[in-house]
Amino acid sequence: MTKVIALVLLLAMAAHIIRPLGLPGLKKRADFWKIAVFAFIAMMVVVVLQV
Repeated sequence: MTKVIALVLLLAMAAHIIRPLGLPGLKKRADFWKIAVFAFIAMMVVVVLQV
């Protein structure tokens, strides 16, 4: 499950660098770090819930 989340969010980060997604808080290309923070938190939640 963590691999799927990581892959999807990595693709979202790459797509956001190419063309900003336009979501609230993700209007500029430099905002791709917010996706990385969300990915880190999402993977931590999945790991904690699996234990």
